[in-house]
Amino acid sequence: MTLDLGIFLALACAFVANLGFFFKYRGANEVPRVEVLHPLRSARALYSSRWFTLGMLTATGSWGLHVGALALAPMSVVQVALAAGVVFIAVMADRLFGFAVGKRQWLGLFLTAAGLVLLGVTLPVVHGAHSHFTDPAMISFEAGLFFLGGLLIMGPRMGGPVEHHGVMLGAAAGILFGVSDTAIKALTGITGAHGFMGLLLSPWLAVALAASVVAFYASARGLQDGEAVPVIAVTGTAANIAGIAGGIVVFGDPMAGSPIGVVLQAFAFVLVIVASAMMPAPVSAASSAQSA
Repeated sequence: MTLDLGIFLALACAFVANLGFFFKYRGANEVPRVEVLHPLRSARALYSSRWFTLGMLTATGSWGLHVGALALAPMSVVQVALAAGVVFIAVMADRLFGFAVGKRQWLGLFLTAAGLVLLGVTLPVVHGAHSHFTDPAMISFEAGLFFLGGLLIMGPRMGGPVEHHGVMLGAAAGILFGVSDTAIKALTGITGAHGFMGLLLSPWLAVALAASVVAFYASARGLQDGEAVPVIAVTGTAANIAGIAGGIVVFGDPMAGSPIGVVLQAFAFVLVIVASAMMPAPVSAASSAQSA
């Protein structure tokens, strides 16, 4: 019963989170671009938009649903349930917000959903909240994700394509949301064992807050620099993959126990990677040169 409730909360979170992203996309594009060197000015500008503020309030609601799901179910199960949000994106974009969704993006969303569902099907059934971890595994995993997110944020400065920087920022934000989710999952176990004071004294609270702040700015700038559907989809997918990996690496959620299961999981990851590459619309050589 507890596991079923956790999955239900995760599904609700998926819908509400995507709704918040579309609100934030509309609001972020009503204000000046986010400036890394002026974070407070950028935050004030973003919150001056009613759409962005509504999006953040909606995102806060989805965060509460997410925390509840993490407290009731293993992290890998929660993230697979959240993957259902990919299915909502195109429908919400087309029906609720009037964004055009091309065939390439529909195919990318379908492949993403297929890969995440396949990954979820091949994960063994687990019981309990699975919130125990070791410090070396946690530190290594979180540091690695922070480093990868930083590389994506640097994007063009590291030789990445300028025209796809919005999607790269979305991926960075998703990875950093995964850092925060992993820390929050750890905090649910710490709170259960040591109470509220254990939560306040834990270094993982600071990690969760820092990752959330950086992800906030990366996500907002990504929504300004990129198109709604690919940026939102890649953000959610990156967060899902990071969360599933965190469940396995940090909290010991089991992987597939058979060779066939391992092959299917590898194929699922390939599907997700290919789908993420398909999400941005193709850019002509002329427009690419103009962006440079």
